Amino acid sequence: MKLNVITLAVQDLERALAFYRDGLGFATKGIVAADVQDPVSGAHGAIALFELEGGLLLAIYPRADMAKDAKVLDPGPNSVEFSLGHLVGSRAEVDALLRAAEKAGARITEPPRERPWGIYSGYFSDPDGHLWEIIWNPAMPNARAFI
Repeated sequence: MKLNVITLAVQDLERALAFYRDGLGFATKGIVAADVQDPVSGAHGAIALFELEGGLLLAIYPRADMAKDAKVLDPGPNSVEFSLGHLVGSRAEVDALLRAAEKAGARITEPPRERPWGIYSGYFSDPDGHLWEIIWNPAMPNARAFI
């Protein structure tokens, strides 16, 4: 199985777009399919996509429309269901990315520090409460994968 798209439910699509595009520098064409609505579910199509390394897509989609599209009740955001991890090449990159996220509107939930399992990492919560862990693993020279 290959994971191709991660879609984050967001309260305010424009705010989330500004956070990821302007604050964190993720490349995107902006909001697409804003004029489309599914006649069956009632969900609108407005979404923003960000192409990540290796072809993975990060999508942001309005929370209410995702619930309609998937035919599920929206219990509201829960920050501890999962976290997204971003591997970087140095301790300085961890610090810099967390500062950039905070400047863009994220909340630092755990400042960067050494973890007993050999990594240096910190967490931020985006404006919709999604957790991101920024990680440097000094045992891995390319810092792009765990063993």
